[in-house]
Amino acid sequence: MTSDRPAVGTRLLFRWRKWDGSPHWVHECVYLGADEWGDWFGQLPGWRSARPGRDVTLDAACVVLLPSGSEAWTLTRNALPSPTRVYIDLAWEAKWDGRGEPTAIDMDLDVVHRLDERGLYIDDRDEWDEHRAQYGYPADVQESIEAVTAVLEREVRDDVAPFDDATTHRWFAVLADLELV
Repeated sequence: MTSDRPAVGTRLLFRWRKWDGSPHWVHECVYLGADEWGDWFGQLPGWRSARPGRDVTLDAACVVLLPSGSEAWTLTRNALPSPTRVYIDLAWEAKWDGRGEPTAIDMDLDVVHRLDERGLYIDDRDEWDEHRAQYGYPADVQESIEAVTAVLEREVRDDVAPFDDATTHRWFAVLADLELV
């Protein structure tokens, strides 16, 4: 963990935007700490995630990974009773902003692993096709996102870290141990 990170237990907002800079999801979360994979955040049942036109109150805890380095994704791992076990948002410029908050550009595609009949799949291909034309995603960005999506789908299928239970179990324990109001 670097010294420019907030203290464990600090509440903050994870802000997403679209390629054109317009607002997207804003998640209430708490900073949990860092490991070799990056920085981890948590959300508790009853906390909000909102975007223009939609406001969600969580019914299950989750932990979120903002990878270190230049990875083009963020990982959300949900606890039961959520039927969505893994949710990976393909992203651009997923990083800490100048205000000390995590931020990213949503790149539409998502790798989702559910515990029901849907199983593992890539979500929002229609939105990806629409937005790459609408926003004019550069060709190299499109190629990168599509390649990363294929790798992530394979890694989730193979249950490799950090997408596995063992990696995220530690961060669910940290979240559970925090005394948050």
